Amino acid sequence: MKYIDEFRDKELVRNLVKRIGEVSHRGVSLMEVCGGHTWAIQKFGIPSLLPANIRLLSGPGCPVCVTSKRFIDQVVAYSRLSDVVICSFGDLIRVPGSSSTLEKEKSRGADVRIVYSVLDALALAEQNPGKKVVFPGIGFETTAPGTAAGIKDAAQKGLKNFFVLSSHKVMPPAMAALIDEGVKIDGYIAPGHVSVITGSGIYRDFPKKYGVGCVIAGFEPVDILQAVYMLLRQINQQRFGVEIQYSRVVKPEGNPIARQAMEEVFTTRDDWWRGFGVIPASGLVLNEKYAHFDAEKMIPVEVEETVEEKGCICGEVLKGLKRPTDCKLFGKVCNTTNPVGSCMVSHEGACNAYFRFHS
Repeated sequence: MKYIDEFRDKELVRNLVKRIGEVSHRGVSLMEVCGGHTWAIQKFGIPSLLPANIRLLSGPGCPVCVTSKRFIDQVVAYSRLSDVVICSFGDLIRVPGSSSTLEKEKSRGADVRIVYSVLDALALAEQNPGKKVVFPGIGFETTAPGTAAGIKDAAQKGLKNFFVLSSHKVMPPAMAALIDEGVKIDGYIAPGHVSVITGSGIYRDFPKKYGVGCVIAGFEPVDILQAVYMLLRQINQQRFGVEIQYSRVVKPEGNPIARQAMEEVFTTRDDWWRGFGVIPASGLVLNEKYAHFDAEKMIPVEVEETVEEKGCICGEVLKGLKRPTDCKLFGKVCNTTNPVGSCMVSHEGACNAYFRFHS
């Protein structure tokens, strides 16, 4: 199959639903850790097609959602400096900080630009040598190679006014932390976009160490249902492994060039995740060779004291312990027009997806 409509074919969907019913013998909890999967699962109504004993959990797959509020506060603080231009992806500008957002700062006169890639930020730095251009780097292994390539390009061009504030993270430590903390997970629907870069090797410890299978899945109904079927088969046979359902895009070796760029520019560090706190070796920071592009090191700024939202349960939603609809703020005080928590901001957030498709 190679066309989208084939992956939405009703007969294929019905056949997969039937096969899932035939191999579904007990209660299982399967977690997706990709915001794209969260969106697709809710958009296509996948839970309504499955037997009641199969529970799909939304995990920490949304980069905006897991980003710390202090990071947002720091970017906001930079935006208030007269010689700084913030170049941000669109969803980040609406994420609430302790007292403001980039969107609000822009309305007050801050120079905040929405960009589609780090290359836009580089071009702006070249055009405005008298300004400090700060690119907030968020995302997992999917977007980190782009940031790395941008930094390498800035080094080759000798740019002195381009900086990155990195909140890039890597997925496996968070997946492990969930199980280590006792969250009941019988199998992972592994992220498709991340795996395009990393390949399947990053999940190899989960079957061995935790007895949990991982199936790398695509984003159409047939993809997701087939991944569920593959995981159920592993569970029934008690033969856990890493499988690639999304084979039309994901290769076992991933993208070696993208991985090399990440390894050249970044080094791992302990990092803070919403709902988890600090997870060891889960974040990416610029290494010593490229430290002169690190905004945190090169541009001192006073950051306000972080204040967390009252009543928001984003942290528990990101760990699969609660659903968005369990939150008292959901759909009332907190909605896509007025997001209280980060999970309501991005299309990849569970609260955003639930609000759009369950309201």
